[in-house]
Amino acid sequence: MKTVRVKLSPEAEEVYTYLNREAGKAPPGKRVEEPQMLEAINKKVELIKANFHYGRPIAKPKIPAEYKRKYGITNLFWVGLPRFWRMFYSLTEGEQQIEIIAFVVDILDHKEYIKKFGYKRK
Repeated sequence: MKTVRVKLSPEAEEVYTYLNREAGKAPPGKRVEEPQMLEAINKKVELIKANFHYGRPIAKPKIPAEYKRKYGITNLFWVGLPRFWRMFYSLTEGEQQIEIIAFVVDILDHKEYIKKFGYKRK
């Protein structure tokens, strides 16, 4: 069985770092979204490691040109996060033949992914 390693793009790493930093600043007894979002991302990463086809595939014509140009993306999956956020990842062969890389391309809020994927708001 192939192992699955998860890597973050610089954009996804920036969001993840921000969430980590802000989650630690939550006042006691106060509900903030950062810890919840961070926990959800960590759970989704574990689910992807267990089943790399966990996410929903995005049709090839709908993959943003930016992802194709920047990272050579030929496949893209998405998983839902709280508050209508999405995490997008692509699969590629690892450096070893018994490894798959799940490359997290982006973590976007609802407004940003609507814009990036060119969807029209109703």
